[in-house]
Amino acid sequence: MSKRELRKYLKSLTKEQLEEQIAEIYNRFKDVKEYYDFAFNPRENELMEQCRFQISKEYYPVGSRRAKLRRSVAQKWIKKLILLDADSSLLADVMLFNIEIAQSFSGEHLIRQESFYTSLYKSFDEALRFVSEKGILTDFKGRIEKIAGDAFDQQWPNRTAFEDLADMYLQ
Repeated sequence: MSKRELRKYLKSLTKEQLEEQIAEIYNRFKDVKEYYDFAFNPRENELMEQCRFQISKEYYPVGSRRAKLRRSVAQKWIKKLILLDADSSLLADVMLFNIEIAQSFSGEHLIRQESFYTSLYKSFDEALRFVSEKGILTDFKGRIEKIAGDAFDQQWPNRTAFEDLADMYLQ
């Protein structure tokens, strides 16, 4: 069904029928429920804490589990925040937190997988692009410089790429 056909169908419904359909969609689909719950009661701070906890658990798991270092967990949370239309500065905070927690972990543990560093570089690039597009680059300048500096201090294989990228955006 095209968007045009959908609009035509929705216009043909009475107000009561439309309310009934939306309520049914709300009950049937988890994503719709999350969207409406967030839209009417954002509780962004709770969501941010949950986000940070889940991301940090990948590097510092609770109990005696082993760290998994999955970038995909952070990406899922970032995607969720985008879909919920969360505040840009909160989203940028999560994007940078993901890199910072990974750097904290790599400062304590030797990581041999080249993919780890490549993945974090990609995350850094996405975060810088996002803060630049949203016009909030200056708000996060200190954290961006610290991330690039930590990559250099920890002698990451792609440390110069981190510095070059930060310089490109911060100039």
